[in-house]
Amino acid sequence: MVGFLKRNPLLLLVIPLGLVFYFVYVGIGWNLWVSVSDWRGLNASYGFGGFGAYIRMIGDSTFWISLRNTLLLFTIIPICIVLGLVLALIMDQGLKGTNLFRNLFLLPFALSFVVTGTIWAWMYNPSSGILNSLLRLIGLESLTGFWHTSQQTVMPSIILALVWQFSGYVALIFLAGIKSVPQSQINAARLDGASQFKIYRRLVLPQLKGALTTSVVIIAMFALRSFDFIWVLTGGGPGYSSHTLPIQMYKETFMSSRFPYGAAIGNVLLVLVLLLVMPLTYRSYRR
Repeated sequence: MVGFLKRNPLLLLVIPLGLVFYFVYVGIGWNLWVSVSDWRGLNASYGFGGFGAYIRMIGDSTFWISLRNTLLLFTIIPICIVLGLVLALIMDQGLKGTNLFRNLFLLPFALSFVVTGTIWAWMYNPSSGILNSLLRLIGLESLTGFWHTSQQTVMPSIILALVWQFSGYVALIFLAGIKSVPQSQINAARLDGASQFKIYRRLVLPQLKGALTTSVVIIAMFALRSFDFIWVLTGGGPGYSSHTLPIQMYKETFMSSRFPYGAAIGNVLLVLVLLLVMPLTYRSYRR
């Protein structure tokens, strides 16, 4: 058997490719069909029911609010990139305690979204949360607010918490990219009289495109599927002000038993993922 596999090594890919095909592409195809099926209520039915779910989507104000909030979460990408790059450059200076800070920066990313949502819900608590308590302590009681329970501040509160969770991880990705730059190139630049600023700007930063692409894809993927974090923190409220597409998909599918509509929302999420990932992947492989 071993000799047969050595002569035909491609057979080793049959099972992994079969699993990927079934759990990814068959699942996508099944979801597409459910979105146009005549499934009603809890009784599964797979006959063709038309495109009513997509037509309803166009006139559903909740869907557009959810889509807007989902796209709004993408604002964490440039914020995390900038903060992560600054932190990476600071850690690259070899300051005392850098190893400790590496672990501290990675800790928020290691926490699950449920834990993070619970922690920030405590911090945002209007009466006993640490945020309002600190503002009262320093005499800025006028700035206290209902951070995650107000329609005006709920999305900024979510964005702030997500930036806290991902910035440190992005910093470590950039730091790994900085450390991968050959030391011989840096030494040669120094011999030519280049300052540290010029070395970073003209030598190091141009070689961080791979780290940048990786960071953007990872943050975007987590932003698109941050259902559990927002569900624990706000439940999609107040009202629909923190509804995102994953939350609406969950409510429509499992709370209202509108499976075709929930599947249609899932397909919109798939399109968003493809629009984001495919150009980045194409550019990476082309380069």
